[in-house]
Amino acid sequence: INAEYMGKVSEDVLWERVKDRWVHLPSGRMYNTVYSPPKNPGVDDVTGEPLVQRSDDTLETIRKRLDQFYKNTSPIIDYYEKKNLLVPIDSPTSKVGYVKIKDVMDKYIAKTKN
Repeated sequence: INAEYMGKVSEDVLWERVKDRWVHLPSGRMYNTVYSPPKNPGVDDVTGEPLVQRSDDTLETIRKRLDQFYKNTSPIIDYYEKKNLLVPIDSPTSKVGYVKIKDVMDKYIAKTKN
């Protein structure tokens, strides 16, 4: 392993993404009223069927998920930090995160080809 990449998203941003998330249950398509809203509020773009918010998209559930995430990943993150292999990538939004991750991976791929 030459590097371990880690997307970094603040807890506030995670909460913003979850609280504004709407789902088309039959297909699993997700929308976010801020980042990627449906063309018509509350309606799936493809089928025109209603969107719903998941019952577990609550602040309490997110906190529990994050606690479990930190508990499970902290030893792994510490391991790669100590080996100086951890590459954190800030991702304040999905679009920004995608661009940054793609840029890092493109550079890595280009470097390995040379």
